[in-house]
Amino acid sequence: MKLKKIFMSAALLAGCVFASAQQQQAAPQAAPQAAGKTCEAFAPHWFVQAQIGGQYTLGEVDFSDLLSGNLQATVGYNFTPVWGLRLAIDAWQSKGGTDFSNYTNDLRNLGVKTWKYNFIAPTLDVTCDLTNWILGYKANRVCNFGLLAGIGANFAWNNDDAGSVRNLVFATDATQDPAHQMSLYWDGTKTRFVGRFGAYLDFNVSRRVALGLEVNCNTLSDSYNSKKAGNADWYFNALAGVKVRLGKLAKKATVATEPVVVEKIVEKIVEKPVEKVVYKEPEAPKRETLRRDIFFTLRGSEVSRTEMAKVEDVVAYLNKYPDAKVSVTGYADKGTGNPRLNIGYAQKRAQVIANMLTNKFGISPSRITVDSKGDTVQPYEQNDLNRVTICIAE
Repeated sequence: MKLKKIFMSAALLAGCVFASAQQQQAAPQAAPQAAGKTCEAFAPHWFVQAQIGGQYTLGEVDFSDLLSGNLQATVGYNFTPVWGLRLAIDAWQSKGGTDFSNYTNDLRNLGVKTWKYNFIAPTLDVTCDLTNWILGYKANRVCNFGLLAGIGANFAWNNDDAGSVRNLVFATDATQDPAHQMSLYWDGTKTRFVGRFGAYLDFNVSRRVALGLEVNCNTLSDSYNSKKAGNADWYFNALAGVKVRLGKLAKKATVATEPVVVEKIVEKIVEKPVEKVVYKEPEAPKRETLRRDIFFTLRGSEVSRTEMAKVEDVVAYLNKYPDAKVSVTGYADKGTGNPRLNIGYAQKRAQVIANMLTNKFGISPSRITVDSKGDTVQPYEQNDLNRVTICIAE
């Protein structure tokens, strides 16, 4: 029954992450018609990882007495630059211990007693890359820091050492209450639910290979170390290893630079009587549509010094053509935040530009149209470029 609940919970967790990633991948791509250059964007991919390290099982004896070896093998999939899912199999050895030195009867002569037992613990973990979330995705970043959390099962066996200590207690003091700390002693193979959370740091040797460090905390029922304590048992892993990313790691994306303006030339011929010369009415000066894309930082709405030059281009155009109007549309990237927050970011980015045109440069509000798309429309394929306000004057 416990195993059934564990695997049902794991399946539900995996489904939620997968649905979120699919929704993000299926977001509409309404890229403007523009000339541009190509760059590399993130591509979802698999990875494998092998790690070795140590484990400390929480207890009342000295820290060094409860240290043991630890191994972990992992296979996972990164759906986005931020979110991933992995199956981690953690195994080797845990330890328990009791200090009898403070007892008032013959048990104190036993001193410190420790025991070890084996385990294997598969967990399904969700990973969150905080570096890509906060700073944005960068293909050649040197290191990435992230968090993880998951659930799984712990299969433990070979607990004979704990049984020997328990028998020694009763042999030393026959009057010892059976409800002694060792009353939760178990034998055979036991399966327990385990919850996990932790953090990792990857140092990228290349695009495909990374050297990683990981620490994780694992919590189980009180009976794991055979001692009755009235609270959950814990063990902590510190691991180092190698991660190898598989398959295609990047895809080509087009970054728009300047809009492509399609000009329509209308020529009017005025016919006169045959005896008179046919003439062509002089053309009015051509007026090209002006577009400027003003980019913002993550969760930002302030116009930087470099982007201010684009605002001034729009102002110069409107002053040159007094009958021209401008549409100001704000956007937010879909790769970070959530739809509710992104609506606010996009609206604020559009309103900041509109207010600047009116209050700082004296453009009449009747010549400005303000709109916001939130993250429902993504003008660019590369996620970070969608933190933008697009101004089109004509």
